[in-house]
Amino acid sequence: MDLARHVEDRSPRGIATAVARLVRSGELQAGDRLPTVRALATDLGVSPATVSGAWKALAGIGLVRTRGRAGTYVLPEPQSWLPPRYRDLATGAAATRLDLSTGTPDPELLPPLGPTLRRVASSNPAAATGSYLAAPLIEPLERLLRASWPFPPERLTVVDGAVDAMSRVLEQITGFGDRVAIENPCFPPVIDLVEQFGLEAVPVDLDRHGMRPDRLASALEAGATVVVIQPRAHNPTGVSLTPTRARELARVLRERADGPRVHVIEDDHSGEISSARDASLGPLVPGSVIHIRSYSKSHGPDLRIAAVGGSASVLDGLVARRMLGPGWTSRLLQEVLVDLMTDPGAIGTVLEARRIYYARQRALTTALATHGVVVTPGDGINLWLPVADEATALVRLEAAGIRVAPGTPFLVGARAASTAGHVRVTVGSLRGDVEAVARILALAAA
Repeated sequence: MDLARHVEDRSPRGIATAVARLVRSGELQAGDRLPTVRALATDLGVSPATVSGAWKALAGIGLVRTRGRAGTYVLPEPQSWLPPRYRDLATGAAATRLDLSTGTPDPELLPPLGPTLRRVASSNPAAATGSYLAAPLIEPLERLLRASWPFPPERLTVVDGAVDAMSRVLEQITGFGDRVAIENPCFPPVIDLVEQFGLEAVPVDLDRHGMRPDRLASALEAGATVVVIQPRAHNPTGVSLTPTRARELARVLRERADGPRVHVIEDDHSGEISSARDASLGPLVPGSVIHIRSYSKSHGPDLRIAAVGGSASVLDGLVARRMLGPGWTSRLLQEVLVDLMTDPGAIGTVLEARRIYYARQRALTTALATHGVVVTPGDGINLWLPVADEATALVRLEAAGIRVAPGTPFLVGARAASTAGHVRVTVGSLRGDVEAVARILALAAA
């Protein structure tokens, strides 16, 4: 396209307006490369600074992205229905070869639904319920949950996924302005939730054993009354809490027994596909822990089921509040989950997925090591890859047709001045070509 002929006003604002108009009309599409600053400046008879100002304005409103010498490209339309950090994860060019950005399980490793749906349909001929006031958790699922729960919960219920569970628990135990200790880095929607509720996030650093006890103590000293922990397959680092570290964290919490009540929310989002043992704080600080267990990574994200268990004082209020909204999570879907959790074939599929994810983690970290990038393999489906410069790494990977998640949305609070950082790689989606992918990741990280 001869962009210059569409520009009537040759000021930075006029150039930016012309480009925006072309994007809205569809004449410029997502992924289209704009002329270089120098080329367009020559065509328009203006200074390069004028065009550069226009490009800067367009980048500021999310219409284009400048990639240095690689050029300036039109971005996809912003997805305004997404919360801020979710939106940050969704931006960027689509992968042309391999998408390792999603954080979702490999669909080929999920239990097939066909046999389950046939069995559930034969025993439940209609999607009916006896009463709108019936218990929200069906009895067969409650039996299975209690048998596998890491501590005896006073109450159990199910909601529509782990983030829904987190939201509803925070609604019950926090008030505007409360401080919440969360892992740093952390799953971006948790940070979005904290900000949405008007809470203050207090970042707590991790090491390879989990949340650091000294940092937790500092967060509690700073007034945090809620602690959010991912006990297994931490997203994004893959760290799993060790039993020793769980005892150390519990000791810190018990030492605060004379202060304000501290609740612990455990987000066990990948427990069924994690290779680590369950290391809940529930048995160590009785009455203080709300445990969330999601079945999205193991049995399917579209089931939208997460179990929540803990004290009656929190769970009763949570269930009562849901009665004024969705009421309950589909009992038909609960029947599907019960079948998947008891069918030998489905059980075997989940166990095999756990083994394969473990193998993929080790295969990629081993291949990276041959290229000089030493990363401790994590648990679950994600790998937290250190890079010398995050923006450069993302551009290099996009150029190679590989998409990963930027690391910045996972960080709590202001980012340090250094450009060094991380990217999250969804190893769970890496089915083959490990050596070639490792080589590209190593080049991008350098």
